[in-house]
Amino acid sequence: MKTGTRIILAVVSVAVLLGAGAWLVRGRLATTAIEKIYVKAMARAPDDGLADGLHVGLCGAGGPLPDPKRMGPCTAVLAGKRLFVIDSGSGAARNLAMMNLAPARIDGVFLTHFHSDHIDGLGEVLLQRWAGSGNPVPVPVYGPEGVQAVLGGFMQAYTLDKGYRVAHHGAATILPSGFGGTAMPFTAGQDQPDLVLINEPDLKVTAFPVHHDPVSPAVGYAFTYKGRTVVISGDTAPSARVEAAAKGADLLVHEALSPELTALQQRAAQAAGRPRLVKIFGDIPGYHTSPEQAAELAQRAGVRYLLLSHIVPALPVEALEGPFLGRSRTLFKGELRVGRDGDFISLPSGSDKIIRSDRLKMIR
Repeated sequence: MKTGTRIILAVVSVAVLLGAGAWLVRGRLATTAIEKIYVKAMARAPDDGLADGLHVGLCGAGGPLPDPKRMGPCTAVLAGKRLFVIDSGSGAARNLAMMNLAPARIDGVFLTHFHSDHIDGLGEVLLQRWAGSGNPVPVPVYGPEGVQAVLGGFMQAYTLDKGYRVAHHGAATILPSGFGGTAMPFTAGQDQPDLVLINEPDLKVTAFPVHHDPVSPAVGYAFTYKGRTVVISGDTAPSARVEAAAKGADLLVHEALSPELTALQQRAAQAAGRPRLVKIFGDIPGYHTSPEQAAELAQRAGVRYLLLSHIVPALPVEALEGPFLGRSRTLFKGELRVGRDGDFISLPSGSDKIIRSDRLKMIR
């Protein structure tokens, strides 16, 4: 056997032995690594590494239909060190945790309306906030009239679980008084001015009515922190109230539904002989806003960044974003993005910067 061949075989043999050894101890290596990750994760605060300012994350950029890139509707707003959540669709609590926006840190929940896809993750958000925070008082849950019934239903559904957790961990660890939420109802009529819900030296939160008939009431929210503003439309057809609230805003998070792609779903339902779905797909465009309509509204309002959310229908492949947007990029001259879970927009105070990152990738 030639010397070169022997050397190659020796190297291969050593590599195989090293690989086999690593395979045998892989569990030990993984355990050591995950312990370090646990320590790092538990020491993090939501604002770690962030400049003081207003930060907005999509903890759910989807609608009622399943989308691999988008869970149910959920938007997080970090104003300085205070965390607020707008709507709590399915997957909200898990995405918040993965984005280092731990539900335990939530200072308030804001509901835009009571369609199931906007509230079906609320129970888990409330539970995680209660069990993880040690806060002696429930979290405020703001919403238009009807929020009392919605919140009461979730709290009743979780009553047995509350008892289990207190009995298991003890009342000193899981404070019974902090369970659930406190309903903060308000009236926001179409003929009424915007309603100020929080008015502090650095933070102002307002609610305003939108058009989502027959769903009524339905509202959007505006958050202003140290001179930076984000407006969140909620579900709505094109609305003059959204446009007025968004005048000069740094960021507009607006719902978007493509009538053209929804029509494809309707035709598919027709071909499959499913008349109920044919009717539903024909109904839904009327109380939503198309991407092009949202772009026109944002342009008129002088918005600097338009982030589309509540994406309908699902866009399982990125190539569909072009057909979804249509002419939107020619209609709106600012930054425009089709939102995905993890999108994180930072608006540092004392600055006009707008910085986008992926909070899911960044935290992993």
